[in-house]
Amino acid sequence: MPGMNRPALDLSQDAAALTAQLVDFPSVSGDEKGLADAVETALRGLPHLSVERHGNTVVARTALGRAERVVLAGHIDTVPIAGNVPSRLEDGVLHGCGTSDMKSGVAVQLRIAATVPEPNRDLTFVFYDCEEVEAERNGLRRLAAERPEWLAADFAVLLEPSDGLVEGGCQGTLRVEVRLPGVRAHSARSWLGENAIHAAAPVLARLAEYTPRTVVIDGLEYREGLNAVRIEGGVAGNVIPDACTVTVNFRFAPDRSEEEALAHVREVLDGWETVLTDTSPGALPGLSHPVAAAFVEATGSVPRAKYGWTDVARFSALGVPAVNYGPGDPNLAHKRDEHVAVAAVLECEKHLREWLTA
Repeated sequence: MPGMNRPALDLSQDAAALTAQLVDFPSVSGDEKGLADAVETALRGLPHLSVERHGNTVVARTALGRAERVVLAGHIDTVPIAGNVPSRLEDGVLHGCGTSDMKSGVAVQLRIAATVPEPNRDLTFVFYDCEEVEAERNGLRRLAAERPEWLAADFAVLLEPSDGLVEGGCQGTLRVEVRLPGVRAHSARSWLGENAIHAAAPVLARLAEYTPRTVVIDGLEYREGLNAVRIEGGVAGNVIPDACTVTVNFRFAPDRSEEEALAHVREVLDGWETVLTDTSPGALPGLSHPVAAAFVEATGSVPRAKYGWTDVARFSALGVPAVNYGPGDPNLAHKRDEHVAVAAVLECEKHLREWLTA
């Protein structure tokens, strides 16, 4: 917890044991400084790397003059702890907050940084903060805006949980608020008012009737979704509410731009006021790029589409082909019983090491 003295990160232990040490080092979004300090200290002890820091984002690079440069990136923050720290190892499975999303991936990054001093491609390691919160706080977003040269590369691997499979691209995501007006009145004389919460019923009905698209891109199938994720309204137990807001989230395939996605949402919700509150673009798979194709072959996995938004989109916007590839199970992310198999962590480290030393 904040203020506690913690042992230095031991990069000589295997990736699974290092995952446990990282999990036992809480770093909920906004409170990553201690872990960023520990990562920076550990990396500065490696003579083959140059290390830079931007806020609570740490970047380390090799400079071997190789023909290609690859970024290995991962976020060091987690969602709030749910009684699942410290870590616990049982029957070859490591339990704890961040085991899947994504301290196991970060452990793999650190192991490669420490134990592959002469890779066959130059490497950039990025450990960034605030991925699990609103986009404007994201450390990789700030880095892309203020130090884009630190992210220059031919290819990027984001070690987000993907079950040890290559997941190409990602969905885009946006949120709008549907704002519904009413007229306030005493609930005993409700005919004198207009109930704004009741006005949400046709909005919810339209969303329930919506048929989402499925689209195939580069052989990968992306499914879209348009859903109400929050509803707010009400004044008091004896008042007809004069305002209600329905928050709607659209997860869209990467063949749509953010502008096209917003236009589609407004078309579906025509007749109601919609206010855009958050948006992030998707990323096309880019698996036809030679470096990406070589990586897929090296991992021996059959690629699939990424369901959810990840920071591969930021690399895509910079013109860097990127994939998701990490040891965790994405279905366990953010769960109270989050866990990762030790064998999966070690297998991910093995594949990356072989690819970078072949």
